[in-house]
Amino acid sequence: MKKLVLLSTLLIILSCKDSQETKPLDYARDDIVIKQFPELEPNRYNVAFLIMDGVYNTELTAPYDIFQHTIFRDNIKAMNVFTVANTDNPITTFEGMRLLPDFNYMTDALPKIDILVVPSAEHHLDTDLEDEVMLDFVRGVDKEAQFITSHCDGAFVLAKAGLLDNVVSTTFPSDIDAMRDMFPNLDIRKDVLFVHDGKYITSAGGAKSFEAALYLSEYLYGKAIAESLAGGLVIDWKLEDVPHLIIE
Repeated sequence: MKKLVLLSTLLIILSCKDSQETKPLDYARDDIVIKQFPELEPNRYNVAFLIMDGVYNTELTAPYDIFQHTIFRDNIKAMNVFTVANTDNPITTFEGMRLLPDFNYMTDALPKIDILVVPSAEHHLDTDLEDEVMLDFVRGVDKEAQFITSHCDGAFVLAKAGLLDNVVSTTFPSDIDAMRDMFPNLDIRKDVLFVHDGKYITSAGGAKSFEAALYLSEYLYGKAIAESLAGGLVIDWKLEDVPHLIIE
């Protein structure tokens, strides 16, 4: 009797295993939701991160971490953070992470964007700058956004879109000369980790993306909140210790 029960159990297990291996998941079923928009709380800043294939992890996740943690601070206008791309399909970062965009700026009705973050991506010095649809999206956001920020070579996108024509900016240290060659009329500074001029904040990127994001947090919320956000990520934050330039 025990052998019969064991044999029946084994057959059931094998049957389930075979079914799982040979029957593909039906993604077209109405009851399966592949993409869900984030819940955007009212009375917050809407912060959009522009992502595309080849985006670098740090320039994306560093400011994302800082800004997302504002929701855990009391008595401030916190931030809704979300990603936007030109596709509904997963984005593959330069380091190989796969990210599902929250919004497709080609097809979705987007919320008003208060802050646009442009992380660096692998082709921001070449083919991405030929993407007129993406550049038009950036120009459109610029018309209403309170701040436009870039990290590392994201500054090339802002420059190509014409947003840096009358402001001081910076970019990844070893790409400053390339940016000056490509955009000879721009005022691009070395020896600073970020520049704030008007509504535009450009940073050197890399791990220094944290500093630029903390600076914007201090600008919006004050020193105590910025230090609290930094402390939550075990970052020593003192604005006066960070080489930067603020254009009044």
